[in-house]
Amino acid sequence: MDAAETIHENFRAALRSGDLPARRSRLGLADAGITAPALVDLFHSQVVSRQLDRISRKLQARGEGFYTIGSSGHEGNAALAAALRPGDMAFLHYRDAAFQIHRSKQVPGQTPVWDMLLSFAASAEDPISGGRHKVLGSKALAIPPQTSTIASHLPKAVGAAFSIGIAARIGLEDRPLAPDSIVLCSFGDASANHSTAQGAINTAGWAAYQGIPMPIIFACEDNGIGISTRTPSGWIAASFRSRPALAYLACDGLDLLDTLRTARAAAAIARERRKPVFLHMGCTRLYGHAGSDVQSTYLSRTEIAESDARDPLLHGAALLADLGILRPDQILDIYEETEETIARAAEEAIRRPKLTTPAQVMASLLPPRRAVAVTNLPSPEQRAETFGGDAAQMDKPQHMARLLSWALADAMLQWPQIVVAGEDVGPKGGVYNVTAKLHQRFGPARVINTLLDEQSILGLGIGFAHNDLLAITEIQFLAYVHNAEDQLRGEAATLPFFSNGQYANPMIVRIAGLGYQKGFGGHFHNDNSLAVFRDIPGIVLACPSNGRDAVAMLRECVRLAIEERRVVVFVEPIALYMTRDLHAEGDGLWTSVYEAPGRDTPIRIGEVGRHGDGTDLAIVSYANGYYLSRQAQKLLADEYGIDARVIDLRWLAPLDPDAILRAVGDARRVLIVDECRITGSQSEALMAMFAEKAPGLPVSRIAAEDSFIPLARAATLTLPSRDSILAAALEAVRD
Repeated sequence: MDAAETIHENFRAALRSGDLPARRSRLGLADAGITAPALVDLFHSQVVSRQLDRISRKLQARGEGFYTIGSSGHEGNAALAAALRPGDMAFLHYRDAAFQIHRSKQVPGQTPVWDMLLSFAASAEDPISGGRHKVLGSKALAIPPQTSTIASHLPKAVGAAFSIGIAARIGLEDRPLAPDSIVLCSFGDASANHSTAQGAINTAGWAAYQGIPMPIIFACEDNGIGISTRTPSGWIAASFRSRPALAYLACDGLDLLDTLRTARAAAAIARERRKPVFLHMGCTRLYGHAGSDVQSTYLSRTEIAESDARDPLLHGAALLADLGILRPDQILDIYEETEETIARAAEEAIRRPKLTTPAQVMASLLPPRRAVAVTNLPSPEQRAETFGGDAAQMDKPQHMARLLSWALADAMLQWPQIVVAGEDVGPKGGVYNVTAKLHQRFGPARVINTLLDEQSILGLGIGFAHNDLLAITEIQFLAYVHNAEDQLRGEAATLPFFSNGQYANPMIVRIAGLGYQKGFGGHFHNDNSLAVFRDIPGIVLACPSNGRDAVAMLRECVRLAIEERRVVVFVEPIALYMTRDLHAEGDGLWTSVYEAPGRDTPIRIGEVGRHGDGTDLAIVSYANGYYLSRQAQKLLADEYGIDARVIDLRWLAPLDPDAILRAVGDARRVLIVDECRITGSQSEALMAMFAEKAPGLPVSRIAAEDSFIPLARAATLTLPSRDSILAAALEAVRD
C-alpha cells in the first residue's frame, strides 16, 4: 500500500478501535491559554493540511497535480499561527501548510483549501503564484511566497525583522510591519546546517548582542532527516542552545498544547523584548520527502513504522479524547467529512484555466509599477545644512567617487525611506570613500555598518523592501558577491514572478568592481566578470564610465526601485573612481561639475551614450573599456585620419538593441571592446545581437582573456588596453 494510504488507514483504524496513543504530556487547556473550541479548530487545521497532502498525491498520479512535497508530520506548526498575529510576517518552510490554513481563519474572506488546490493543479487562477509554482503564500495573510526554502529565505527574514526598529527610529509611519510586530521564519533541521542559515542566525544574534532590536522567531521544524541523510540526535539543540543573544526554546511538535504554550512564550520574547528566538520544534516526516521518494531504500521497516507512529494527528486525537472534548467517532467524522469536501473541490480545481502562452508565464517577471506620491526635492536650505563646506566644491569638477557620495546624500534627503548599508560604509566612508560623511549627515539608523557577510547584507536589502524601505546596499568588491549570488538569483529576482506581482523587493546593490586598479591588483579586487547578473530575469545591471553619468544613472536607479520596484545592481568601476584625466596629465577631462537634483539631464534605463559622429567605425564599450576607447579614438583621428564614434552602453542588462543600433547609425563597421572575459561576457550577446539585427554589418570584438587577474604590473596584461584597442580598430577598418 502507498505510504500515505497506510498512515491514512492506520489513523482511521485507531479512531474506530479507540486504541489511541498515550498523551504526550499532562498539560491542560489553561497551561496553553486555549479553550476547547479553539483546540478543536486548531486540530481541524491539521486535518485540512493532511487531507490536502493526500489529494495532492492522488492528483499527481492522475496527471492533474504537480507537487507532492507535503506537510504531513509537521502539522504542529498550526499552533505557531495561533500564537502569532496575522500581521506578523511569516517566511515559511514548504511543509507549513497547516500554518497558512490556521492563519487564514484569523482573516475574513479566506479560502485556503481552494487556493491550495489551484496551486496543486498549477492553475492560472492560483491566487499566490498564478500557476507558476506550488508555493505557500498569501498577500492578505502577510506570507510572502518561498520556493525551495533551503535556508535562502533566512537572511531576508532577518532583514525584515531589523527593518521594524529602523523604520521606527527614522520616524517612518504606515509601514507594512507594525512597530510591535514580529517576524517568523521556519525551516527544517537539515537546512539549519546551510551556510545561509548559519549566517542569518549569526547576524540576528550579532545585532541583538549589541542591543539592536531583532524581533524574529527562527522556527526549526526538526524531523530528524534531510531527504535521506539523518540529522545526528541532539545536534540541533547542541548547535543552537547556547548561541549569544539568542533565546532557545524547545517544544514537542506532536503535542498541540506544548507547542502552543512554547510558541506563545517565543512570541512574547520577540515582541516584548525585541530579541531573536530559536524555537526548536520536534516533529516527524511522514510519507518520505516527496511523492517520488521511496523511504524503504534508506530506512528500515522498523524506522518507518516508528516514524508513522509519531503521526501528529494521532496524538492530536488522543489529546482531544483524553480531555473529553471529542469522542473518537466525532474525530473520525471531522476527518472523513474534510476528505470528502476537499475531494469534491479538487475535481473543480483541476478544470480551472492554466497558463498557455509565454506572455502569460512572463507577465509577472516585473512587478507592477506603483503610484508614488510626489516627493519634493530638498530645499536649498536643507542641502546647505547637509553638505556644509562641501557645497562650495560643487561648482568645481570632481571625480566619480566624490560625485557619487553627493548623489547618495541628495537621494537620502529626497527619499526618507532610503537606507545605506554595508561593511564599513559608516564613519570610514567605505573602502573608496564613496559613502564619506553619510554617517555624519544621516546617523546610524540610515547608514548602517553591517557585519562581514554578503548573504546577510543582500538579505537586509530584500527584507527592508518587505517593509517599504529602500536599501542601497554595498558589496565591497565584485568577487565578494559570488558567495551570496543566490540572494539575488533565487530570492530577490523571483519574488514578483512567484507572487504574481503581489510582492516585490526593490533594492539597489552597489558593487565596486572590474579591473585596471593601480597598485592594488589580484583577482579578488579586480574581478572582470558580470555574467552572474546578466542571465537573471528582471534584474537591471548598470555600469557607468564617468562621474556625470554615474550621478544621473544612480538617480535613475532610485527611480526604478521606487516607482518600478526593480532590483538594480550598480557596478562602479574602481579604477575610474579617482580618475581625473583622459589624454594628458592635468587635462581634467574625466571630471564633472556636480549637478543638483532637478537641474541635471536624466539618463533613463537603456539610454546609451555616444561621443563623436564618425562613420568609419563605431566602437561599442562600457566602463573602463569606454575610457580606453576614447583614448584610442583620439589617436585614430590624429595619427591615422580615421573618424570613429564611441558608444557607451551604460546599461548592460537589459540591453536595448534598438538604442544601440541607433547609436551605431551609419557607421560602416563595429568594434566591440569588452573588459570582461571572452567567455560569458557582454561581447557574446552583442555579437549575436548585431548578427540578428544588422546582418551584413562587419562586427569584430576585443575582450579580456579567459584568465583570472594577477597581481602587480601583470594585472592588466590580459585586459584590453588603449594600444590593443587601437590595433583592433585599425585591423577592422582595413578589412
